[in-house]
Amino acid sequence: EEKSALREGDMDDRVGVKSETILPEEMDKRRKRPIKVLQRKKFLKVGRMETGIHLGFVTNDPFINRYLIGASFGYHLTEIFGIEVSGTFSPDFGKGDWKPITEQLVEENKVSPDISKIIWATSANFQFSPIYGKIALQKKTINFDIFGVFGMGMVGTVDDLEALQCEGERECLDTQKQVHPTSNIGGGFRVIFSKNFAVRLEGRSVIYIETISSTTLEMKNNFVLLGSATFFLGKK
Repeated sequence: EEKSALREGDMDDRVGVKSETILPEEMDKRRKRPIKVLQRKKFLKVGRMETGIHLGFVTNDPFINRYLIGASFGYHLTEIFGIEVSGTFSPDFGKGDWKPITEQLVEENKVSPDISKIIWATSANFQFSPIYGKIALQKKTINFDIFGVFGMGMVGTVDDLEALQCEGERECLDTQKQVHPTSNIGGGFRVIFSKNFAVRLEGRSVIYIETISSTTLEMKNNFVLLGSATFFLGKK
């Protein structure tokens, strides 16, 4: 019965809907019409360099605000794998970096919160981009990918001795400025607007061990949120 219905042009099996009659020639055209399931990518990263500038801040420090500015340079070995180096600077505004809770603790309660400021950071990272997609906006198609970042680096910190209430003390001065090896782990997504321009939003966890007042070791885990504008160089 099904084969007979197909031969007679009965192509609709919905209840209560009258079937349309389709001519044999039209059926042949429909059978032969190709359907594109996987379409050609209009943007390739392989063999191209990606350089950019980024702005960001540390999201999980309860006592101070740390704003970041920096640059990065990367090379895409394949569409999925790439390498990248980056450098970041964070200006020191003294008490201007304090949050309201810090002012209350230090000036009113005479409590010394542990304040260590990131001043600069650098890292070499491995980038892994396993997910790729497209977004259709009216007549324009925008490409995007999701990536992970894994690497190592160095970070320079300075203790806020005024907040620690140990200005002039030898133990505090000895470890006021430190340089630490650090891990750099995170991920984000890249939105590609043209063959040469993209924006990125990513989060990274910067982990290191710090010495406080020459006596105490403490593990720090700063989660950094970065927004970047990047430019692709090299062959398309």
